[in-house]
Amino acid sequence: MLDIKYIKENPDDVIERLARKGKDAKEEIAHILELDTTRRAMISENEALKAEQNKVSKSIPQLKKEGKDVAPIFAQMKELSNKVKANDDKLKEVELEYTNLMLGLPNLPDPDLKPGEKENNEPIRYFGEPHKFDFTPKHHVDLCTNLGLIDYDRGTKLAGSGFWIYKGMGARLEWALLNYFIDTHTADGYDFILPPHMLEYQCGLTAGQFPKFADEVYKIENPTDDRTHYMLPTAEAALASIYRDEILTEADLPKKFFSYTPCFRREAGSYRSDERGMVRGHQFNKVEMFQYTKPEDSDAAFDELVTKAENLVKGLGFHFRTVKLAAGDCSASMARTYDIEIQIPSMNGYKEVSSVSNARDYQARRGQIRFKRESTGKTEFVHTLNGSGLATSRIFPAMVEQNQLADGSVVVPEVLRKYVNCEVIKPVK
Repeated sequence: MLDIKYIKENPDDVIERLARKGKDAKEEIAHILELDTTRRAMISENEALKAEQNKVSKSIPQLKKEGKDVAPIFAQMKELSNKVKANDDKLKEVELEYTNLMLGLPNLPDPDLKPGEKENNEPIRYFGEPHKFDFTPKHHVDLCTNLGLIDYDRGTKLAGSGFWIYKGMGARLEWALLNYFIDTHTADGYDFILPPHMLEYQCGLTAGQFPKFADEVYKIENPTDDRTHYMLPTAEAALASIYRDEILTEADLPKKFFSYTPCFRREAGSYRSDERGMVRGHQFNKVEMFQYTKPEDSDAAFDELVTKAENLVKGLGFHFRTVKLAAGDCSASMARTYDIEIQIPSMNGYKEVSSVSNARDYQARRGQIRFKRESTGKTEFVHTLNGSGLATSRIFPAMVEQNQLADGSVVVPEVLRKYVNCEVIKPVK
């Protein structure tokens, strides 16, 4: 959620920066400011009415003691009470509209981001050289099938399109990737979190995914009561709410977490012809990094998360590039995002395997997550950051395609060999 104080003081800047994300917010901002003025005036009027109620109420015992007629006073009290109730009802309507509009505004992109969508994304560095073959390389679907790593047909039989089964060495390789990520983050001093996989609506609201994207996740309604849960689309949705409605001390920060979860997404169902296999799916595994920081530390935290994601990919031996996203390609809740993109040869280009983002205080305002500044004793909103570290559904295809040999075998990355006790996976006879 944006800061209403900043909107009031800098409406033109807010409108211009949201336009860089592709949102025409001129009328919306004007209406929000109008509602805020109305809301504040109604609150002030109600406070005055309630003060008058208290004053009149306190006069009743004295008037009775003096033997005076208090009927007019009770009539006045009833009139004041009716006005207060009418104002409260109207105020609820105004505040609901105001809150919904504020929740619907995207985060402001950082000033240095280019406007527009993917066409203005900017590669800022490359690592390694693109993989070249002296034979015709196979697609990861064929490699995984021939090597007995993935069973696509039976995955579809169990759950429909967009699902698959890891089996044998494929399951061990998937688990090896997750262990490699987990061991690396643990060594870097991050706390390991295993959150619930079903979350309440407020988690998605705090993370900025709801209400806009509420229809893109799997919803579960409890048949025995009125609760509704949402299958976690990313661990960020859980990690962003750990300290919701809490006030941390300055000494508590930074908080550095990582989490392993399966992720569930409905929107992944429309595939291009080059996205067959496991590049996009309704369920995939991911290790997510997350930080809570003081505002002045969030830029350094962002650089740390980007470096961590890059080092994970370097450790696997992949060529990759780091891309600074244009404002319109950043998600609604993020002020800044860098993507780590690797080559999947069969797709003739780069695919994102990690997004590292800084939400600034946007999520903290939605979730009322604050800390007390030691020097002033005042509370301030924290900054929140997240980054994939990493998602396996893109790493796995790149791993088998880039490391394939002419005979259909696949070389296991060196960092994973201790987990699978294997150097080369050979085709199943």
